[in-house]
Amino acid sequence: MQGKPRPSATAEEALSRMDRYVALSLIGQQEVAQLLGLNVTDLTCLGHILGACDAPLGAGDLAELTNLTTGAVTGVLNRLERAGYARRQPDPADRRRVRVVAVPEAAARVIAVYEPLYARLGAVFAQYSPDEVAVIADWFERATVEMTAHLAEVRSGRLGPAAP
Repeated sequence: MQGKPRPSATAEEALSRMDRYVALSLIGQQEVAQLLGLNVTDLTCLGHILGACDAPLGAGDLAELTNLTTGAVTGVLNRLERAGYARRQPDPADRRRVRVVAVPEAAARVIAVYEPLYARLGAVFAQYSPDEVAVIADWFERATVEMTAHLAEVRSGRLGPAAP
């Protein structure tokens, strides 16, 4: 499929559209989390657990993916287990480690909520050529690196509001 002609946009216009999408996504995540009886951080971690599929994550893996401390991840995993969304299981390669897997029935509930959105977004991607989708995927990968660096700066205290 060839890409369709697209209207031109400046980087500033693209950032504005991204801001609008991210803001709407944040509100959506809060509402989905509430619907599932979770908080947004726990829902985000559960998303990574579900995304790991047949390669269960360790707590350290989850901490790295979410940019949370391992202590915070322990709290998340405790809450997800109590809520019946995930369980810890021994790592077959190293019994000292544990891996986290989603409870299948709980995974089905989460998928039921997100499946319509992913179908809609899949339809949007279908309007782009494979080369265009590759550019979009590359942009998200690079933007994630920059967001991670920015988050580190915010957490370090180097950034903050100007003094009055």
